[in-house]
Amino acid sequence: MYTEQIQAYRDKLQCNFPQIEECFEDYVKDCLRNLSNQGIEHYLSGASLICMIGRGWEPVMIYLEEMPAIAHRLGEPVLKMVSQCVWDMSRTPNGNAIPPFMQCLPEATRRLGTLEQVQRFIAIIFDMMEKTTGSIHGFHTTIPSPGLTELLNHSPYLLNQLSLEGLKNWIDYGVRNYNNHPERQQDYFSLQSADSKAMLQRERHGTLYMDNERQLEMYLRSMWEDEAYFVPYSPGFDELRKPVPYYDHLGIRVPDVYDDFNGVSGLNRYRITIAHIAAHRKWTTAIIADNFSPFQRLAIEHLEDSRVEYLMLQAWPGLRKYLLALHPKPVEGACDTEKESCVRHRLAMLSRAILDKNHGYSNPLILDFVERFYQAVEKAGSSTKEMADIAVLFTARSRLQSDQSPHIRFEDTMVDYRDDNRHMWMFIEEGDEEEAFDDKRETDIEEHELDGLPPRHYAEWDYATQTHKPDWVSLYESIHPSASAATIDAILDKHKDLAKQLKRILDMLKPQQFVRVRYQEEGSELDLDVAIRSLIDYKCGAQPDPRINMSHKHDGRDIAVMLLLDLSASLKDIPPGATQSILQLSQEAVSLLAWTIEQLGDKFAIAGFHSDTRHNVRYYHFKGYSEHFDDTVKARLAAMDAAYSTRMGAAIRHASHYLENQSADKKLMLILTDGEPADIDVDDDQYLISDTKKALDEISSNGIASYCISLDKKADDYIQDIFGPGGYSVIDNIEKLPEKLPLLFTALTS
Repeated sequence: MYTEQIQAYRDKLQCNFPQIEECFEDYVKDCLRNLSNQGIEHYLSGASLICMIGRGWEPVMIYLEEMPAIAHRLGEPVLKMVSQCVWDMSRTPNGNAIPPFMQCLPEATRRLGTLEQVQRFIAIIFDMMEKTTGSIHGFHTTIPSPGLTELLNHSPYLLNQLSLEGLKNWIDYGVRNYNNHPERQQDYFSLQSADSKAMLQRERHGTLYMDNERQLEMYLRSMWEDEAYFVPYSPGFDELRKPVPYYDHLGIRVPDVYDDFNGVSGLNRYRITIAHIAAHRKWTTAIIADNFSPFQRLAIEHLEDSRVEYLMLQAWPGLRKYLLALHPKPVEGACDTEKESCVRHRLAMLSRAILDKNHGYSNPLILDFVERFYQAVEKAGSSTKEMADIAVLFTARSRLQSDQSPHIRFEDTMVDYRDDNRHMWMFIEEGDEEEAFDDKRETDIEEHELDGLPPRHYAEWDYATQTHKPDWVSLYESIHPSASAATIDAILDKHKDLAKQLKRILDMLKPQQFVRVRYQEEGSELDLDVAIRSLIDYKCGAQPDPRINMSHKHDGRDIAVMLLLDLSASLKDIPPGATQSILQLSQEAVSLLAWTIEQLGDKFAIAGFHSDTRHNVRYYHFKGYSEHFDDTVKARLAAMDAAYSTRMGAAIRHASHYLENQSADKKLMLILTDGEPADIDVDDDQYLISDTKKALDEISSNGIASYCISLDKKADDYIQDIFGPGGYSVIDNIEKLPEKLPLLFTALTS
């Protein structure tokens, strides 16, 4: 008899093979050691799914026995992935291949090492199965793949001999040449034919990571005192973006195979790559990326790579010969500055000259910055920020018109042992690049120095000449200082009656409408059209479509909002008859609006600005799109202050830079201001008004809608010229602002 806990798990396993009863208690104990509660649920539902395919007890027993350890090693998503793959295989004529598929998984997953690699392996197997099932002499049949079972039986041996890319090439050769010859195909995939062995020998090259895993781990721990994990990847599956080494929260990513190169063995190439990344982990400090141009960031990365290698060579000078062998040596003058962009070529020359004292270059700019580099690193305490300063200067001094050319010279510029430097950068706001990295580093930007950020330069519209003044305004951005979050909590409590009223409105705004999601294998109801079509296919002897169900989902809102606050000195004024300043009322209104948008679940950011001439526009981040309206954001809002003037056009352009990066059907910029655009270095009142109007036209052409809430009783004199009819509201009774602002937002986005 099972204990009560074991019986509860047994009830969830929908499978009644008597062979399971003998070992089920051991399986559960193994689960409890290796899986979370949710993982156990997925484990039991996966086993139930495999039981439903009707292939006997063996696949279920293999799954129950092996998957806890595999999931512990690779992550619990592998549970659903494997059970779904077995289900998919059972829907083909290759059901007999399910037991060998399950039997090969323990060794394959151990050998491959990561979930991503296992996904690629399974994709290769299914691709081979699809290409070889039911294809003899050009006739469509329903016979199973002749070589699939043999391939699965031999896959542990093959993975010990080949990289994942090599395995794919070996399989593709067999499929391509023996797809119409079942017997020869079986001989090929069972390693019986001479052709099979010859191709295996041809693809077996280089140093496999898995053969040297323990040795490389000991190298990292003993030489660098670093406890990071290694995560191998296959470089052969992404022809467009060749993957390169890097490290993130999961560990150090290295290729699964390295060939010998230029006299350096594959094992030593692993050591150099690991040493370079370990040096970054030891000496590199992340800096803010947002205000550097792509050319500047590329230059910073090259110089920071050179800096950590310089420090590395101080500790381990014997590595220099390997670095010199692996680092390309660009030929001076080889890049045609009339036809090509030579940015990468110049930076590779600089990097080589720093590493190699016998570089032989005569370019005075390269020699000057090599000297600057050594002056910086030879003093104690050199930093990533110093490299950024040198890189920005190098970019400015070396700039050519041809650098904008789409024809970029890559020859002799790729340093393949270096990582992609994603660890160097922090982003104030999310965009495409950092989302692509999928990096979950817990980095607090506020702990870092923000005043050192270079300014972002924006053009300004001159209505007199009808031209833009290029790079006219210098905008500096930073995270707004913090105070006590309890101040904002008190504001929300003060307006709790209004919050209740807003809650009723929000419930109506939230998505209510359901839409159908058809063609589902599992769903809430039967899709009769598809079910009847599948039944007809079954009666006719064709493979029926198993996706005969449908489900429903909410037809949701897809809105991104930027709330841009004018923080000019006039906000400190107290309107006649009022008890609070405009700043305090704005703070209350923004807090209520932020609470409102948070309840709706829309993406939104809050920023503020003021200016002190065109040389000093200040832009403050209160809340980013990736943040929730929590105590951190409330603390920034609690410290809201006002000063200086209102140079609005530059702030609008900069805010749109972040709003454009959001993926949403509707993008809205709300601007809260108490006066017209103005600054102390501008005498012509019309100048900044026309520039603001131009800025709004620019963001409108990029799909961003704008709306202004003005607190200026004299706004009628100018506001329509800027925002057009219907693009603004003027609130005469400023004390009503906390009530009106959330209601206005709900009306705009309903």
